[in-house]
Amino acid sequence: MSGKVTLVLGGTGKTGRRIAERLRAKGVAVRVGARSAETSFDWNDETTWAPVLENVERVYVSYQPDLAVPGAVEAIRRFSALAVRSGIERLVLLSGRGEDAAQAAERELQASGADWTIIRASWFFENFSEAFLRDAVRSGMVYLPPDAVTEPFVSADDIADVAVLALLDDAHVGKIYELTGPRLLTFAEAVAEIAAASGRPIGYQSVPLADFVAQMRAEGLPDDYVELIRYLFSSVLDGRNSSLTSDIEHLLMRRPRDFATYARETAATGVWSVAA
Repeated sequence: MSGKVTLVLGGTGKTGRRIAERLRAKGVAVRVGARSAETSFDWNDETTWAPVLENVERVYVSYQPDLAVPGAVEAIRRFSALAVRSGIERLVLLSGRGEDAAQAAERELQASGADWTIIRASWFFENFSEAFLRDAVRSGMVYLPPDAVTEPFVSADDIADVAVLALLDDAHVGKIYELTGPRLLTFAEAVAEIAAASGRPIGYQSVPLADFVAQMRAEGLPDDYVELIRYLFSSVLDGRNSSLTSDIEHLLMRRPRDFATYARETAATGVWSVAA
């Protein structure tokens, strides 16, 4: 292991936090790339990019809020080029499974000249507990556009385990991995498993996408966030990802983590309790 640093962009987020923990446990020097980090990093402020790349050998690239948003492709192109000029040897990019709009950003990173690995992930388990849907689950009623569409929900812990392999092992250079959980679930079924694990009645109601978008706007959410959610629920969570892959099992030599296990362990933390 060299004395250089591994940079984890989005290192306070769902996957980045877990990746940083795993790397440190292996004795790897880690720098967290985030606005709140000691050396601040902001995708929207290019002056913050060069400082976090100093003495860095490898980078986990997680773009916020999503590779599909306007400006993401250009940001990935410019960051990747700067990384190569700074002597970076490897870039591991978190992408979205089934996100056609993200593939242009993938191509920019692949063309940078660095060794690369692409990780295309399905919808995270942790969207129910660490962000987006946490408050809805706590409220006892989840309203979302999907009805009967199934999704192979995947654990951020499994994504982190794969990302660490890709960062540290040359065998994964030039590979594209698509990560899924072991089962297909509708959103209603996922919510039902959370309800069973938490011992609380939690309902699910499918609503028209237009109504869902109108409600987000009425709540004053930023336009770019609303448009991202519209894109995800109209173009990604439309059934195109209703299939499983064996990449996690092949890479980690075990089955992917199951949603029921996640629901049981997360419920035990109290994160979904009404008083949380």
